[in-house]
Amino acid sequence: MMTKSKSQFVCQNCGATYPKWSGRCDNCGEWNTLVEQLVDVGKSAVAKSSSSGKALSVQTIGSIPDVEAIKRLATGFKDLDEVLGGGILLGSVILLAGQPGIGKSTLLLQLSAQIAKDFPVLYVSGEESASQVKLRAIRLGAEKSEHLDFASSTSADDIAASIRSGSYKLVIIDSIQTLALDEIASAPGTVSQITNSSNVLIRAAKSAGSAVILVGHVTKEGSIAGPKVLEHLVDVVLQFEGDRYGGFKVVRAAKNRFGSTNEAAIFEMDKEGLQLVDNPSAALLAERQNADGSVVLATLEGNRPLLVEIQALVNPTNFGYPKRTASGFDLNRLNLLIAVLERRTKLNLSDKDIYINVVGGIKLNDRAADLAICMAIASAAAERQINESTVVFGEVGLGGEIRSAIASDKRVAEAKKLGFKRAIAPKSSNSDQFIEGVSDLRAALIDYLQKTKNK
Repeated sequence: MMTKSKSQFVCQNCGATYPKWSGRCDNCGEWNTLVEQLVDVGKSAVAKSSSSGKALSVQTIGSIPDVEAIKRLATGFKDLDEVLGGGILLGSVILLAGQPGIGKSTLLLQLSAQIAKDFPVLYVSGEESASQVKLRAIRLGAEKSEHLDFASSTSADDIAASIRSGSYKLVIIDSIQTLALDEIASAPGTVSQITNSSNVLIRAAKSAGSAVILVGHVTKEGSIAGPKVLEHLVDVVLQFEGDRYGGFKVVRAAKNRFGSTNEAAIFEMDKEGLQLVDNPSAALLAERQNADGSVVLATLEGNRPLLVEIQALVNPTNFGYPKRTASGFDLNRLNLLIAVLERRTKLNLSDKDIYINVVGGIKLNDRAADLAICMAIASAAAERQINESTVVFGEVGLGGEIRSAIASDKRVAEAKKLGFKRAIAPKSSNSDQFIEGVSDLRAALIDYLQKTKNK
């Protein structure tokens, strides 16, 4: 007797199911995300499992091998190994996501070529042909790797079988959104295909003890495309951020079951591929000109201290509503800081256009950047400079108070290394003569923006 089938509509954003199509998903609020899929009607999965299950094979906690004793694969990039917690752990599944053109395929081909010097590696591409990958391999010098194999496939079944064979220590799949299982009728990239393909690959990786790296696409909002469950299934989620047209690119771990999420690897692209930046602070400040609106911020990228230049430009607005633009800084946070400046100081910014730029393509998530942003805006508005040998850091509260910043000792050490003479920072960080502590925003502007007037 043939199994009956019916159709249902599944949201490609959140996975909610509906018996009929509608333009908007009631669960997540997204439009035009419902796709029709066939489902089998027969004996329920719950009823089947009650008769097909078997008792689990158990072991004591003490008999489980220590994770640290399991060999890790070195990527060839010291900082990336630190982001991963010491290298790529065998049997782990890593998801690498980033904007199109940022360098995901370049990084993974360089990584696979390095590991293939000692271990067999399989690079599977569902987006590019063999000749396209070969061109990139020639540019990166990876075509001579004898243990680096390549396959062009979109079949999750075939890739899982290759992983289960145990022939490869590392398998790279570019990308998870292109894969499909033969048993599922929906198109590649749908919620059901991504979820089920990921489960098949993860099971294969765990059973064979092979490491798997999945490339993930992102949406226009910057989140990983597909169901959120994909991020829960994998062991490590790496975010590849930065400007695709130039500047520094940062790899950080949004999730890591085998290490810290506070590390970051900073790269720059050249003709030979991605290269680690040994001293990003010096590179970011190399072309700085000391003018009004320019402030040096001592920030953190993960656990790494970094000095970046904050630039502000303040102009009278030509329209009734002033414009606020931020590159590398959260726009909502900028509007909040502007409101604090207007309320707690005598600056009138209600009729001014304000532009903020973080030099080098760095995206700041550090609350200690508040004081530097405020001082840059005030410097540009009053046409006054801050001393060129000064760095700034500290969080600004709604009352105008300057709050403490984490790892102030690391920030100070980085500033000293590059020849700066002092730091304007919260008073609570004043454990070093290098730091000139300030308690509120108004005092900081009066004390440090009147000394050097722009000519």
